Amino acid sequence: MKMKLLFVMNNLNCGGAEKSLLSLLQTIDYARFDVDLYLFKHEGIFLSKIPRAVNLLEEPVHYRYFDMSMKLAIMDCLKKGRIDLAFARLRAGYIFFTEKNPARCEQRVWKYLSKTLPALHKRYDAAIGFLEKNPVYFSIEKANAAKKIGFIHNDYDKLRMDPFLDAPYFAQLDHLVTVSDGCGEVLIQRFPQHSQKVKVIHNIVSPSMIHEMSEEETGFAPNNGIKIVSIGRLNYQKGFEMAIEACKVLVDKGYNVKWYVIGEGEDRSKLEQLILQHQLDRHFHLLGLKENPYPYMKEADIYVQSSRFEGKSIAIDEAKILNKPIIVTNFSTAKDQIVHNQNGLIVDMNAEALADGIKLLIDDEKLRDSLVGQLSKEHYGTEMEIEKLYALI
Repeated sequence: MKMKLLFVMNNLNCGGAEKSLLSLLQTIDYARFDVDLYLFKHEGIFLSKIPRAVNLLEEPVHYRYFDMSMKLAIMDCLKKGRIDLAFARLRAGYIFFTEKNPARCEQRVWKYLSKTLPALHKRYDAAIGFLEKNPVYFSIEKANAAKKIGFIHNDYDKLRMDPFLDAPYFAQLDHLVTVSDGCGEVLIQRFPQHSQKVKVIHNIVSPSMIHEMSEEETGFAPNNGIKIVSIGRLNYQKGFEMAIEACKVLVDKGYNVKWYVIGEGEDRSKLEQLILQHQLDRHFHLLGLKENPYPYMKEADIYVQSSRFEGKSIAIDEAKILNKPIIVTNFSTAKDQIVHNQNGLIVDMNAEALADGIKLLIDDEKLRDSLVGQLSKEHYGTEMEIEKLYALI
C-alpha cells in the first residue's frame, strides 16, 4: 500500500523554497507515495509545473481575508454573519499595524489566521510544512499525520524570527529539516533542546533538466557589453541596492556592463528609483519573473549573488551547473557553496567590493577560465537527497 504524504506551502511564486519544492515533487517515486499539496493561495509561476500525480487540495476560502485590506475583509465577514472571522481579522490587523518585524508579525498573526482555517481530516503518514512559519504551523495544528516534519529554508537568525514563539511548535515536530550544514548549526544553537530533531536535506537540483531548459532563446542582443545576471526576490535579503551601486562604480570606470535581475518583490519601486538616480537605465534591468530563468543564466558572462543572507542558494547551484563565473557576497553560508578563488569569488558585503570582484573577472581571463574549468569537473546532481526524506518518513 502506498504511503500518504501532505506538503504544505504558501504558494508557488518564484522563490528558492518554491523551486526546491517543485524539484522535490518532480523527483518523488509515485509508485511508492500518494502526494497531496496544500497551498494557502493557488498562485505562482510554478503552479503549471506541478506533476500530474500530485493532488492539489482546495484553496482555503477564508485565507484571503488576511491578504486584503482590513476594512474590506471585516465588511465582508460581517455581511456573511461571521463575527468570529471579523474579530480574528481585527486582531490580526492590529499586529500588522504595530509589529515592525515582518517575520515576527507572521508568527504572531498565525494565532488568529489559524482560527479561520479548517483542519484536514484525511490521515497521512507524514505532513511536511515546507517553509518556516505558516506552513509549519499548519502542519502541526491542522494536519492529521503520524509524523510531522518542518522545513527551515534559511539561516534562522537572519530571518529575525522569534525563537520563543517557535519553540512550542518545534516541540511537536518529529524532524526539523534545513538545507545546509551552516543553517543546521544555527538551529542547534538556537534550539538545543531539539538538536536531535535537526536534519540537513540539501535542495534537489537536476543538472540534466537545467541544461535542457537553458537551450531556449532569451532575446539578449549579441556582443552587447558584459552580461551579468542575478536571480532573487526584490527585497532586503538579496541586497540588490548594493548591486546597483556596484554597477554605478563599474560604469563610472568605463565598463560597459548590462546587469539583468530576474525576480519580483516589494522593493521594486525603491530599486527603480535608485536605477534612475544613478542614470543606469541602460545598464541595470529588472526583468521581473521568468518561468524559465536558465537561458538568461546560460547567456551570462558572470553570475552575481549580492545577498545579505541565504540558507543554501539554489540559484548559485544552478549557475555552477551552467559553468558560470560566480561572485557571491560573504554571507554566513557562502562557504557552503563557494570555495574562494577555486570555483568562484567571495567578496565583502559592500558595493565597492562587489564592483572590484566583477572588475577582476572581466579583466583576468585566466582567472575566469580557471573558475569555469573547476566548475566543469564538479558533480552537482542532488536527486538522491530525496532518499533522506524517505528515511525520515
